[in-house]
Amino acid sequence: MRRRMGRGTLGIVMGAVMCLLLTTHASALEVGQKAPDFTLQAPDGKPVKLADLLGKGPVVIFTFIQAFTGV
Repeated sequence: MRRRMGRGTLGIVMGAVMCLLLTTHASALEVGQKAPDFTLQAPDGKPVKLADLLGKGPVVIFTFIQAFTGV
């Protein structure tokens, strides 16, 4: 049985992507390159690691660049 990613987990992943995009010292990843492991807090306060999510199956990280720009 396959589990879908919940909204909280999706929010964590999106937050992580934004953090990665907004850090000035981070270099861009190439297509197919693995993201570095990171840990963020879930809405319930528990830590969630990218490595733990990868252990459950593939993780797709996507962004909406203009999502909060009002464009």
